[in-house]
Amino acid sequence: MSTTAPATTPRPLGTDAKTGPLQALLRRRGLAKLVLLAVIAAVLVPLVHAQWPSTLWPHALTVDLSGPLGKASDWIIDNRDSHWLFLYFLGHLSNGIVVSVRAVYLVLLAGGWAGVVAGAVLIAWRVAGVRLAVLTAASFGVCGLLGMWVPTMQTLALMVVSVVASVVLGMFMGLAAGLSDRVFRMLRPVLDTMQILPAFSYLLPVSLIFGPGVPAATIATVIYAAPPMARLTALGLRGADAGVMEAVTSLGTTARQRLFSARLPLARKELLLGLNQTIMMALSMAVIASMIGGAGLGDRVYQALGSVDVGAALAAGIPIVLLAVVLDRVTGAAGERLGADAEDTSVLRGWRGWSVAAVVTVVVAIAARLTGRLDWPESWTVDIVEPVNTAKDWMVDHLHTGLPVIGGTADWAAHFTTWVLNPARDGLQSLPWWSVLLVVAALAWLIGTWQTALTAVLAMAGIGVLGVWDKSLDTLAQVLAGVAFTVVLGFAIGIVTARSQRLERLLRPVLDVFQTMPQFVYLIPVVMLFDIGRAPAVAAAVVYALPAVIRITSQGLRQVDPGAMEAAQSLGATSWQQLRQVQLPLARSALLLALNQAVVLVLAVVVIGALVGGGALGYDVVFGIAQGDLATGMVGGIAIVCLGLMLDRVTQPTARRDLGAKKGA
Repeated sequence: MSTTAPATTPRPLGTDAKTGPLQALLRRRGLAKLVLLAVIAAVLVPLVHAQWPSTLWPHALTVDLSGPLGKASDWIIDNRDSHWLFLYFLGHLSNGIVVSVRAVYLVLLAGGWAGVVAGAVLIAWRVAGVRLAVLTAASFGVCGLLGMWVPTMQTLALMVVSVVASVVLGMFMGLAAGLSDRVFRMLRPVLDTMQILPAFSYLLPVSLIFGPGVPAATIATVIYAAPPMARLTALGLRGADAGVMEAVTSLGTTARQRLFSARLPLARKELLLGLNQTIMMALSMAVIASMIGGAGLGDRVYQALGSVDVGAALAAGIPIVLLAVVLDRVTGAAGERLGADAEDTSVLRGWRGWSVAAVVTVVVAIAARLTGRLDWPESWTVDIVEPVNTAKDWMVDHLHTGLPVIGGTADWAAHFTTWVLNPARDGLQSLPWWSVLLVVAALAWLIGTWQTALTAVLAMAGIGVLGVWDKSLDTLAQVLAGVAFTVVLGFAIGIVTARSQRLERLLRPVLDVFQTMPQFVYLIPVVMLFDIGRAPAVAAAVVYALPAVIRITSQGLRQVDPGAMEAAQSLGATSWQQLRQVQLPLARSALLLALNQAVVLVLAVVVIGALVGGGALGYDVVFGIAQGDLATGMVGGIAIVCLGLMLDRVTQPTARRDLGAKKGA
């Protein structure tokens, strides 16, 4: 007896016996989130529109902080010399900073230019070798040749105090977070937030409390530079080898002995990387902090940009770049050569080499003092201000406009403003305010969790509450335009670099230099090429963010599983198919990280671009600092913080989202 199987109807792809097409679609996490958000919007939007029909942010939902901030500013100014908080704490802290910076500065001056150069060269030699010692000597020599020796010493003095304080504070927080899970959970969101905030946002609060001057500049630098030291210290302590820690514990050691004999030695590389990052961020912030009274090279650049004196700005900008390169190379080499002293068999290994370096430095400094050659000789200086300004005038006359076919650089900037920045700004400002919040919520929820979306929406709504909605959307338009160019160029160059070892070797030193340059310096060449305006600010932001995007993209593509690539090749996939169907999907996390870094770095420079005509929120901060209008400046600074927090949340996947994606796969 034969039986015939019952006929079956094929089910559409993506469904099963228990669910239909609609249920299958709703099981997709991202679509389910969008449907739920659409339902919520369908209920709330009509109510909101009935209450506030205007597309602009409702005036009833704004809070005027100018009065309270003005009163707070007046109270601080009136009580700075009498209130106990200033007399017994902040005043002593301010005086201690002034004394410390001045003491370091006087030591540098007392050593004379020869002593300082000798000391820097010998430190570089002991830490990084002969090649970097030569680079250090050449860099300090250029600082003197450009007539910037004294400003360089002022910047170094501020740097030394700021870095020491940042390292101590960062290590204290890192130790607490590395040894306690509870402290780690408490500190991580704080450090995350501090690291995404633009440097501009730190200037007004410290200026309000300490007043313009060296103490405010130092405190702002410490707050900005301490988080990487704290994060990497915690990472190093928490990542200590479990086997080593078990062995040390089995010997009956105390917690303190385990910390100093095992955890800290095992975390040496992370600690040195934290020192490197802290030094670089301190230099970047010390330059920017010149806006609130920090003397040195940054003040020269700031004053020169204010008067559009490109020659003077470049004369101070070159030493900043050289200092950044030297500090980055020396501290980076210290991490790479970690442990080499133990294998060094030369006569000058260990403490002997450092003793010789110290003796030579002291002898050179004493010799310079006895011969009366403490100051850099005037006859050894080269004036580049006039030639650079002449070259800039020539560029204005010949390159800014009127070139056949291609036009000039000023024409490009004008076209970019007319065709990209203005439409983006006008388009964002014409959107109903509630639609902007919906878009932010959708993007943040798709890439993260509902907590991420709530944080992003509250941050964006906070901008409206502050009453700077239109200015914030102007800044957002500049950021989006800069990010679009950065991502397109960065992804393209990163893809090519990942496929070409030769190009990677050629680009590496260029990217190294660009990644070590402080943000302030990028404004100088764009002023020469494009004059002032919003387009130059965006151009500087693109150049600043591009190296990080290229590096992260290239590294992400190179780290794709070789087995997956071999499988694709064995199936006959072309190079383009391998890239599109294998490398890019598998490097998704790296590409999202590159996007996030592009957003954060572009925002950091766009707001500083107010110094060259960028306007919007950055202008409010600059105006508040320059005119003493702390209420306007503080509102602008808080809005920048909110904008940075929102942009970070809509571009940074959360661990829970990644886990869900892995489970779905």
